[in-house]
Amino acid sequence: MTLQERIDLSETHVCSTVFPFLTNHHDTLFGGKAMSIMDEVSFMAATRFCRKTLVTVSTDRIDFNKAIPSGSIIEAIARVQHVGRTSLKVKVEIYLEHMYKEGRELAIEGVFTFVALNENKQPIPVLEGLDID
Repeated sequence: MTLQERIDLSETHVCSTVFPFLTNHHDTLFGGKAMSIMDEVSFMAATRFCRKTLVTVSTDRIDFNKAIPSGSIIEAIARVQHVGRTSLKVKVEIYLEHMYKEGRELAIEGVFTFVALNENKQPIPVLEGLDID
């Protein structure tokens, strides 16, 4: 399998509905909840990519481009963007769909960095043991 094929196979999509208990006082998706969703979906994509123990070590800039109102559908899409020696970066985009209108638009985007760890919690090569052509 090539590196690109492995990246393609690890892409992860998670959909959910924004119910009122996920919103802030403006009745839009709470930013902390959005970041939690992004961390989780990026973790899934990263794990699917390398099948190793991973931890989040940083996030790059997260852009909240569009408020997501209560009663919306969201789709979070995570894709491995860069593979380093012991780390990998995953880009996450959250798309907003209004429940009763066609179309969707990019609402939030950011990049999360993960490090692969061994059983002693020491960094290990991400690609070690993977069958990459």
